[in-house]
Amino acid sequence: MGLIGELMDFIKNLSIMTTIYQAIDLGKLVTHLLMASKVLICVTGISLPVVIVLSGSMEPGFKRGDILLLHMTKDPIRAGEIVLFEVDGENIPITHRVIR
Repeated sequence: MGLIGELMDFIKNLSIMTTIYQAIDLGKLVTHLLMASKVLICVTGISLPVVIVLSGSMEPGFKRGDILLLHMTKDPIRAGEIVLFEVDGENIPITHRVIR
């Protein structure tokens, strides 16, 4: 039973090590995503550079579920552009397309 016992111990240790490696990989993934979001914030100049279209109000240009990458500009706002604004008392930013 020595060889079988050693083999079983090896398999148990392997699964523990695999779990540890997976946890480390998950930690690295989360860290990279956080760093990427901070870089996007610095590059675009806004606190929420990536938004998802939640309603059909921006069709036909953008459909529900589309992902938009926004950036800050000092140019005047023109019709057709996408704007992000916050309403006082609400902590959810609103994204809309400018009509006129």
